[in-house]
Amino acid sequence: MKYIYQSDIWPRFTWDNKKITPMLGDARNRQGRLLGRMEAMGFSLRREALLQTLTLDVLKSSEIEGEILDQSQVRSSIARRLGMKIGGLVPSDRDVDGVVEMMLDATQNFNKPLTKDRLFGWQASLFPTGRSGMHKIVVGAWRDDSHGPMRVVSGAVGRERVHFEAPGAGCLNGEMKNFLTWFTGSADLDPVIKAGIAHLWFVTLHPFEDGNGRIARAITDMQLARADDSRERFYSMSVQIRKERNAYYDILEKTQKNTDISKTGIVITPWLEWFLACLNRTFDATESILAGVFKKARFWEAHPGASISERQRVMLNKMFDGFEGKLTSSKWAKITKCSQDTAFRDIHDLIEKGILIKDPAGGRSTSYSLNPKLERID
Repeated sequence: MKYIYQSDIWPRFTWDNKKITPMLGDARNRQGRLLGRMEAMGFSLRREALLQTLTLDVLKSSEIEGEILDQSQVRSSIARRLGMKIGGLVPSDRDVDGVVEMMLDATQNFNKPLTKDRLFGWQASLFPTGRSGMHKIVVGAWRDDSHGPMRVVSGAVGRERVHFEAPGAGCLNGEMKNFLTWFTGSADLDPVIKAGIAHLWFVTLHPFEDGNGRIARAITDMQLARADDSRERFYSMSVQIRKERNAYYDILEKTQKNTDISKTGIVITPWLEWFLACLNRTFDATESILAGVFKKARFWEAHPGASISERQRVMLNKMFDGFEGKLTSSKWAKITKCSQDTAFRDIHDLIEKGILIKDPAGGRSTSYSLNPKLERID
C-alpha cells in the first residue's frame, strides 16, 4: 500500500482524542468569542467585515493554486452579489465571477445539501471557458483520466517528483457517493472535526481534472459556516493556509502516504492537529484583518461625508482596504477618471485636513500615504 485510499479499511478514520480535544476546545471557544464580538457591532460594520473576509478568502484560495486575481474585481463581484451599495465598484471578469459564485454558494447557502450536481456546478463556475489556461479540460463532471493518472507533481519536465497519485477515474462514482453520503450524515461528529476530515477526504479523491484545492477549501468553509450556524464569515482559513502553503502541502502528502493503520481506522491525528492549529492561527490573523475594518469605520464616523468628495471617498476606501503600490496623483487621476490637476487638488485638500501625508521621496516620484495619526482615532 502506498496511499491511504488503498487501505482495506478506507475511508474509516480514527484519531487520538486526548490530543485533539483540547485543541478543538480552544478553536470552538475562539469561534464563539469572535461571533459574539461581531454580533455586538453595528450592521454596517459587520457588512464591511464580511466583505473584507470574503474578498480575502477568494483571493488567497486562488493564490494557493498560483492564480492571482484582481482584488478590486473580487470585491466588486462579491458586493454586487450580496446587494451591497459601496463606492468604487468595477466590472469583473468571468473567471472572477465564477470563483465568487462558488464561494458565496458554499457560505451563504451552507445548510443546503452538498450534492454531485452542486459540485459539478462549482467546478464549472471555476472554468467558464472549459479551459484551464491553454488546455481544454473536463468541466462539470468527474475527471476521466484520458491524459493519464491524476498526479500532484513538482520539478522540471523529465525530473518530476510525484507527491501524490489520486484514485483512478473508474472508481470515482462510488468514492464520491460514499463521501457525499458521509458529509450529509455523521451528525454525531463535531462540525469542526468534520470540516477537517472533509477537506482531507476530498483532496485525497481529487475527483476533478482541475479546481480540486479550491473546491476542497469551499467545502471546508461551508462546513465551518455550519459550525457557526451563520452566513456571516469573519475569518478565513484560506488566508492562513496561503501563509503556510508549504506546510499545508507537506502535511497533506504525509497523511496521504500514512502507514499508521489501527484496528479502528486510518490514524489522522497529525492532520487534525495541523488543521486545528491552523484554524487557531486563523483567528490570530483575523484580529489584524478586522482591526483595519474597525479603523476604517471609526474614520468615517469622525469625518462626515459632507466634508469629503465622492472621489476622495473612493480613494480613501481603497487605501484603507490596502492599496497596492504607492499612491501618486497620476494613479488617483486614472482611477477616479479626473484630470491631473483635479487629482492634485483632491490630494492637497486631504493633506490640509491631516488625512494624507506626503511620503519622504519627492520630485517626480511623489507619493502619498494615510496619516499614521489616524491609527489613534478613538
